[in-house]
Amino acid sequence: MHSATSKELLGYVTKSLRFESCVLRGYLKHSYQPTTQATMNRLSKSSYAFVLTAAAIVISSCSMPSKSGSAFSFDPSVKKPTGAVKIHISTSAQRVYVTQGDEVLLATPCSVGTTANPTPKGEHRVLSKTRHRRRASSPGAGYPMTYWISFYRPAYGMHWGFVKPYPCTHGCVRLPLNSARKIFDMVKVGTPISVSSSKPWDSSIGAKLPVLDDSVLPNPPSSYLMSQQVFSDAEKGKMWNF
Repeated sequence: MHSATSKELLGYVTKSLRFESCVLRGYLKHSYQPTTQATMNRLSKSSYAFVLTAAAIVISSCSMPSKSGSAFSFDPSVKKPTGAVKIHISTSAQRVYVTQGDEVLLATPCSVGTTANPTPKGEHRVLSKTRHRRRASSPGAGYPMTYWISFYRPAYGMHWGFVKPYPCTHGCVRLPLNSARKIFDMVKVGTPISVSSSKPWDSSIGAKLPVLDDSVLPNPPSSYLMSQQVFSDAEKGKMWNF
């Protein structure tokens, strides 16, 4: 279904308000009954209610991010850094920003740790990078954690993983596949990582990012996940049949 843009909705509201105004003037001009204060009040309240409703539609359409299904369809735009970068993680907004100075080079949705297993807040640095890493501990030993970027402690990292619109990890930061690959290539060991409840870009750049939800996707076959193909496919920006 086609989703109207904010500009289209604003145009519709403007035309509708003009129509409402014409109706009001026509009623007052052509009514054969005396125009009482009560009539004026009823018309004014009707017009006011219409304005509020129309304004709410426009505001909500501007503030709500677009939805784009799964994280496998998300490919963030990126500006090539000319110097050192910094990673910022907003746990409440579930957003990751890569910056150089005050400029955001890349922004992406993510999934962070649950309340019971939170992503550690504070100022950290990249401890290690492993392009094709597999989970070492059980349960889930051997599960691909592609584009692994470790921080805080060796067991905590940013990596590809199924992204959901709510905190769902054991402390790691899951990223869409293309986001994970691009961020991995932008950082090096020692790159600073700042984790906090919010970041300055949450209400602007972050609010425009799509809502991603991989929870509806089936798990790929174990034979595929344990194969080398899962890594070769990742380099092409794809996985299984997603």
